[in-house]
Amino acid sequence: MRRYIIIGITDAAQPQLSAEAMEAVRAGHVFSGGKRHHEIVRPLLPEGHVWIDIVPPMDAVFEQYAGCSDIVVFASGDPLFFGFAGTVLRKDPGAEVRVIAAPNSLQLLAHRLVLPYEDMRCVSLVGRDWSALDEALIRGERLVGVLVDRQKRPELVAQRLIDYGYTGYTMSVGERLGGEHERVRTLSLPEAAASEFEAPCCLMLQAEGALASRPFGIPDHEFALLDGRERMITKMPIRLLSLQALDLPKRNVLWDIGFCTGSISIEARLQFPHLHVVAFEQRPEGAQLMETNSRRFGAPGIEVHIGDFLSHDTSALPQPDAVFIGGHGGRLAEMMARIDAVIADGGRVVLNSVTPQSRTTFEQTAIALGWQLLPPTTIQLNDFNPITILSADVYRSHQ
Repeated sequence: MRRYIIIGITDAAQPQLSAEAMEAVRAGHVFSGGKRHHEIVRPLLPEGHVWIDIVPPMDAVFEQYAGCSDIVVFASGDPLFFGFAGTVLRKDPGAEVRVIAAPNSLQLLAHRLVLPYEDMRCVSLVGRDWSALDEALIRGERLVGVLVDRQKRPELVAQRLIDYGYTGYTMSVGERLGGEHERVRTLSLPEAAASEFEAPCCLMLQAEGALASRPFGIPDHEFALLDGRERMITKMPIRLLSLQALDLPKRNVLWDIGFCTGSISIEARLQFPHLHVVAFEQRPEGAQLMETNSRRFGAPGIEVHIGDFLSHDTSALPQPDAVFIGGHGGRLAEMMARIDAVIADGGRVVLNSVTPQSRTTFEQTAIALGWQLLPPTTIQLNDFNPITILSADVYRSHQ
């Protein structure tokens, strides 16, 4: 069994290790960590030691570990806080792991700011996409701690908040915390967006006053529309009923096919921030409409694909467990067959039918595919035609 001792350190030029950590260093032969960690701890390491750099890809690092029985690893802060200890537990699940932690960078920043942080929502952008930060913003978290890297820097975080209307925050940035060149600044978002920051760094977003409220149901007239056509949008009451039919609290990935103005995608993103929303639209104008409306309503993170859905390569996309068919171009049966090939077991498919023909096609195709039809809902708004909300569950074990 391989044994790891993972020691957390700060950026201090002369690290102050505990007696427990120093004992592990004196007894060690194989050490590992980032190049920056090696520079810091090199004077403490025994002569003849072996050092393994932690650099991507991780599989190559663990191949080097495979020939070792005992490894002392240096990591930043608390190795169990978005840190390397979690990677070890995933990559080498049979190993014995001991952690000797230091304060993580967000703790250090809170201490420098003398800021109580028991209610802080912590997210990491290190090697990750924006989804965790986007979810925290949509949920209206008042204190958000963010770990960043060289690709998602503090100035880019500030600009993202500005772009999507989350302007009720100030940003505090800690650079090289724990080191002799440590610096902490609290800035407005425009100031942060126009600044540069030295890595490694982290940041905190603090809400100033009341944050903007998010309506339950966005009024139709507030959306930018396709050529100004009011009929080219899923009306708000039907939109909310459609989201209910999709059973989104239980879902993880929503595909919105034929999004047009983006109203379903945006409403779903705001009401269910945990969702990964992938939106498809054949018309090229859809890209700008989605950009305009998602920024207008503060709905970042919607993944947009333009072109014919039936010709689109979806193999690299996250598997949907909910699909809304907003447009099918007369090829509904073909589209349902394509959805059947990719949707997760137990997934939900919803269509708003405006003609008897589309209802018949949906129901007959669902039965042919072995889907389980659910009771339909019919609604009529003002002088518009009645709309029937059709839904079905896909259970592969029944096929």
